[in-house]
Amino acid sequence: MVELNRIGVLAALAEPHRLEIVDALALDDLSPTELSARTGQQPSLLAHHLSSLEKSGVVRRRRSDGDARRSYFTLAWDNPIVAATAAHGRSPGGTRVVFVCSANSARSQFAASLFARHTDVPVTSAGTVPAARVHPLAEAALAERGLAPLGTAPQQAQDILREGDIVIAVCDQAFEELGRAHIDLHWSIPDPAAGGPADFTTALNTINPRVARLADALTIG
Repeated sequence: MVELNRIGVLAALAEPHRLEIVDALALDDLSPTELSARTGQQPSLLAHHLSSLEKSGVVRRRRSDGDARRSYFTLAWDNPIVAATAAHGRSPGGTRVVFVCSANSARSQFAASLFARHTDVPVTSAGTVPAARVHPLAEAALAERGLAPLGTAPQQAQDILREGDIVIAVCDQAFEELGRAHIDLHWSIPDPAAGGPADFTTALNTINPRVARLADALTIG
């Protein structure tokens, strides 16, 4: 079964238009409309190739946690073949990285702590509607990795965002609230807050390879 899955993944990737889609998703989760604009593929052709990539497990479609009428495509980062194949194009440049989610109590805290472990590029996190404190289960998940939140309390995005920041929304609500004009990259990460410890661990594990890719790709100046 594993061998068949590998063959299916490799077959799906061995097509220029599909590889173009994978590369477009290397740093950024995108809606079908955004993917069409990034790749130049017409919607009908794009839909055909996305269907093949979904069936082979190369990409996944997520219904937005904010506006349920929207959906976003993300790479299957847990598949090593997919992760190794995606080649990022031009990455955003800036002087500081800011990870944003709605509450700044878990996902953006995860991303900032992981990013700080990979690089000495300045980094912080914030929320569009900050919680009163970092979620205890988020603190526990970070502690299992030998990490801790970078700040003592969640921050308000409006108070800390400044010109020159590279802003990454790690949740759909924050992305849709702030808009593409204010967001450089969007990662559609499910909110673990309604779940238990395993959900926080899953969120942390999902963010980890993306942070590593981002740290390698960024141009800081």
